[in-house]
Amino acid sequence: MWFWSMGTDIGIDLGTATVLVYLKDKGVVLKEPSVVAIDRSKNKILAVGEEARQMIGRTPGNIVAVRPLRDGVISDYDMTEKMLRYFIRKGCAKRKISAPNVMVCIPSQATEVEKKAVIDATKNSGAKKVYLIEEPLAAAIGAGLDISEPNGFMVVDIGGGTADIAVMSLGGTVVRKSLKVAGDKFDEAIIRHIRNKYKLMIGERTAENLKINIGSACKGLRDLSMPIKGRNLITGLPDTIEITSEEIREALLEPVSLIAESVHAVLEKTPPELAADIMDQGILLTGGGGLLFGLDKYIESATGIKVKVAEDSVECVVKGTGKSLKLLNKIEFDGDMEVSLVEKCN
Repeated sequence: MWFWSMGTDIGIDLGTATVLVYLKDKGVVLKEPSVVAIDRSKNKILAVGEEARQMIGRTPGNIVAVRPLRDGVISDYDMTEKMLRYFIRKGCAKRKISAPNVMVCIPSQATEVEKKAVIDATKNSGAKKVYLIEEPLAAAIGAGLDISEPNGFMVVDIGGGTADIAVMSLGGTVVRKSLKVAGDKFDEAIIRHIRNKYKLMIGERTAENLKINIGSACKGLRDLSMPIKGRNLITGLPDTIEITSEEIREALLEPVSLIAESVHAVLEKTPPELAADIMDQGILLTGGGGLLFGLDKYIESATGIKVKVAEDSVECVVKGTGKSLKLLNKIEFDGDMEVSLVEKCN
C-alpha cells in the first residue's frame, strides 16, 4: 500500500500516445508512452510505458502490447486504471502521501460518459478529489497565457488522438471544436500511402519515424529522404525503399487539411471582437502533433493569421493541468468538477 503526501497536487495529461505527470513544486516528473504489455495466457501485465512500447509489433502470440486510450478517450477501462496507478506511483517515487487533488485533462467535446470514466479511473488509482479541464484551456495556461483577461485567445492542441481547437476569454471557452484527427491519423495516413503506392507494409513506429524525421505539411519546406524497411505485400519478403519528404507531405495532405478546415470553421463562429484579438495575437499551436514540420505555416496560409508553436509544446497541457489547481476560482469549469459530474452521471 502506498500514499500521497498531504497537500500534494497532481496534474495528469492522459494522452492517447503519451501520459505526462506534473507534481506541484516539482514540475513534470514523468513522460511515457500510454502502452501496456499483457500476457494474455496469464492475464498479467508485463510492462508499462516505454518498455511496453518497445514490444509493439515484436511480441509472441500470447503477449500483446495495447494502448488503452483511443481518440483521446478511454477504450479499455481496466488497463487505463492499472496504467494510471503505475505512472502516478512512479512519478511520486513511492513517497508516503495522502489525499491529493488531481486535475486531469480531457478533449474539449468529451461526452459525460467519457468524463465519468476518467474520473472513476483516477479515483480508483488513489486520488481523493478529481477535477477535469479541457485540453486547449490547459494548454493555454501551460503556455503562460493570461486567460482570465477579457481578450480572445485561440489554441490548437494536436495530440495523438484528438485535435482540440478553442477560442477562450475571461477564463472560459467561447467556441470549441474537437476532431479525432491527430498524430495517430498522421501515422495511419503514412502507412496507407506506402502500402497503396509501393505495396509495402510498415509498422506504426516506422511511420512515426518518417513523420518526425522527414515529414512536412508544406510543399518545398523540406527536401529529405529516408530508407525504410517493411514487408513486400506481393512477394511476402522483407524489402527496403527510399521515401522523400514530398511523399510524406502528399500522404498527410488529407488529415492536415481537415485540421486547417476545422480551425477555419471555429474562426467563422468566433465573435468579431475576439476575432480581432486573435488577428493581433495569432494562434497558439501546442501538442506533439503540432510539431509536424511546416504545420504552423500550413494553418497560417489557410487562415491568414500568424501561427506560433508553443515552447515545450508537448508539455504545455500537463503544465497547465497542474497549474490550474491553483486557479479554481478563476477558471470556468462548466460543471466538470468531480462532485457535480458524479451527481449528474449517477
